Amino acid sequence: MASSLLLAVAVPASGSFASTPKPTPKASALPKAPTKAPTKAPTKTPTKAPSKAKAKPAVVQSATLETRLTAVLAAKTINYYPSNAGWSAMWTGFDATRIDADMAKAAALGADNVRVIVFPQSFGFPRPKAEYTERLRKFVSTAAAHNLTVKLTLFDWWSGYQDAAGSAAWAKAVLAPYTNDPRVLSVELKNEFQSTDPAAVAWVRRLIPAVRAAAPEMPLTLSVDGGAGAAGLARIKASLTSTPLDYFDYHFYGNSERAYAEIKRAQAAVSPAPIVIGETGLSTAVYSEGDQAAFLARVFEGARKAGVRSVAPWTLYDFSQGAIPSNSQVSRMPAQYKFGLYRPDGTAKAAAAVVRAAWTGEELTTGILDLGFEANPAASPWRPYLADEGAAVRVRDAVRSGSFSARFGRTGRYGNGVPSIRTSPLAPVTAGDTWHAEAWARGVNVTGTNEIALSWFDINDRWLGQSTSKQIAKGNSGWTRLTVDAVAPPGATSLQLHLKSGDNRGTVWFDDVSLS
Repeated sequence: MASSLLLAVAVPASGSFASTPKPTPKASALPKAPTKAPTKAPTKTPTKAPSKAKAKPAVVQSATLETRLTAVLAAKTINYYPSNAGWSAMWTGFDATRIDADMAKAAALGADNVRVIVFPQSFGFPRPKAEYTERLRKFVSTAAAHNLTVKLTLFDWWSGYQDAAGSAAWAKAVLAPYTNDPRVLSVELKNEFQSTDPAAVAWVRRLIPAVRAAAPEMPLTLSVDGGAGAAGLARIKASLTSTPLDYFDYHFYGNSERAYAEIKRAQAAVSPAPIVIGETGLSTAVYSEGDQAAFLARVFEGARKAGVRSVAPWTLYDFSQGAIPSNSQVSRMPAQYKFGLYRPDGTAKAAAAVVRAAWTGEELTTGILDLGFEANPAASPWRPYLADEGAAVRVRDAVRSGSFSARFGRTGRYGNGVPSIRTSPLAPVTAGDTWHAEAWARGVNVTGTNEIALSWFDINDRWLGQSTSKQIAKGNSGWTRLTVDAVAPPGATSLQLHLKSGDNRGTVWFDDVSLS
């Protein structure tokens, strides 16, 4: 059966649903250096237009550990670099005017907090340069002018673990102006910390108490990369029993179909400490903009059900060519340029509306899933399975409603599998839940297997079985309603709805899908 790999690559203008690549996580941007590199209702109804209400700030009246941590756990955080100056280039080419405009855009989106990364190599180490501390002061002030608080992340692009004393001195100097400043909510001591590196663990064990002494009311955290996941969080917690953190920062770039299960696994790894999702997203260099929107919707929905209130998309903008410093490995990775909610010219992708709706408390509807095939295929989250045996095409020649349907013609099979297109719900899947799916189909000269099916998967992507509808009638038929009602089996954490056509010498059209 179909693998529950993440979403689909952008489809070509021909209208067919293209093949699904392996997911590409967002990577840490490491400079070239001889150091160990970290990894980095009716289906035609459109989604309700999101509100344009101004975001309420994560108000912190006093800079205490308690008030700051409360704000951190509810923050509507956006990860930020300017579109033309990613990573360290943000600071070396500091553009106050552009940053002011970008903070206004983030606030209009519904954000009340911005995460920004500070680089020792740029700021000067072990003593930060006055020019750069002034740029940080200006950034914090600019964010605050737009009702945005700030989360600071220190020590990205860093492996100088032998100099814990210098690191502590640098961190204390950078943080000194903000220890009692309610505009700064928290400090992440190291971006995507490598908990398997003994030198890194020894370094952070010395850094935490030094920063605690200098800024006792500042919540401290560490993050892990998307590959380390819950196991990485557990290793951090276990290694810091004598110098515990205030909360944990989970970077989620996994399969969005099982986001809820993965988030619950991360929570269990560090309980009773709380978590936030400090980074999450999908690159539109590899996947479609519809995929990106559906990915983020599933993560927000999974986090909501898990009780995690702070989900931070990576990142506000795509990056223009040349924006990522050339001494970084990431500058040579095309996928890393297109995780943004906005393109470099400032125009919004579909994901921006998803994030705005999530942050303003609006319902994320199934219109995101393009269940009526009205979206351009390049913006649709439908994914193909066994497309070499028969690809679905978005067409106008037979529709039940709207302007388009999905058509299969002259399909084959591969072993026990038949070609299909598939989607997954926005809502989390848990064992024992009852699910209903339906689609309308019609056929001309139909042969073979033509139906809809629900396929179930566990957290390790193991197929657990499927439930199928009745078959489309052989020969010719008018629009027929196909339905599936099934209970998620034990261990199920995700499901896929497949519209299937195999061994079919004729033509089948599908339209007006629903999944609830």
